[in-house]
Amino acid sequence: MGLSRRELMRSAGVLAAATGFGGLALSIGATAGAQTAEKQAVPDLPWPYKKIDPLVVAEAAYAGYYKGACCYGVFEGIVGQLKKEIGAPYTLFPSTLLVVGQGGVADTASLCGCLNGAASAIFLVTGAMESKKRELPYTIIQEVFNWYEQTELPDYRPKTPKFDIVKSVSRSTLCHVSVTKWCKVAGFKAFSKERSERCAWLTASVAKYTAELLNSHADGAFKMAHPLTAATKTCRTCHDKGSKREDTRAMQDCGGCHFTPKAKTAHPKL
Repeated sequence: MGLSRRELMRSAGVLAAATGFGGLALSIGATAGAQTAEKQAVPDLPWPYKKIDPLVVAEAAYAGYYKGACCYGVFEGIVGQLKKEIGAPYTLFPSTLLVVGQGGVADTASLCGCLNGAASAIFLVTGAMESKKRELPYTIIQEVFNWYEQTELPDYRPKTPKFDIVKSVSRSTLCHVSVTKWCKVAGFKAFSKERSERCAWLTASVAKYTAELLNSHADGAFKMAHPLTAATKTCRTCHDKGSKREDTRAMQDCGGCHFTPKAKTAHPKL
């Protein structure tokens, strides 16, 4: 008389218990579970990369801004395309985590969320735990930051914008400074719909440029196009590593917030 699959499995379990091989059956099950977990393990960085279309990235980032703000928009604009092109391990990463970078991290207006998202995406693709392997990702990130400070932005116009947006030069990586500089040029308030649209355009612009740099890196052709300004280098001779003062670690445009080297004024008291 034939047995069904369920009856056969039940009989095998009874036999295993009766003959003392129950532990073996559990061991086999545990091994199978471990193998499944191993297949789902998150690999070390860097993760594999496939060149992506910067224009597709820009549009995805623009849409992402209105879903989860600037940091999420840039990150998901890039990583979302890698999820489609490559799949795992990118599909294992919860992009929602980057929502916290909104408005300079939790709306505190510190580091611009666009840059936070870009740096995270860059490090995911090129970074590593070992300090000796961080120079390249840090250089790519610094290029994005310098470009952001020195360029009239936003420089990407979405296909279906809500408003037309004017450009401004931030001279800073801070959300606070970037927004204020734009508000002065545009004549809109910081909590206006126009300013929000400006940040959506900016999200698209940063995502696009970051994708272009990652593509260049994939081709072995990445080169820094926006080094520190001469004024910033002058400031660093007195204040950065190895100087007499050595009281800062600045890698951004000092003149965006402080006096310029040409101005012969005393240092402001802090």
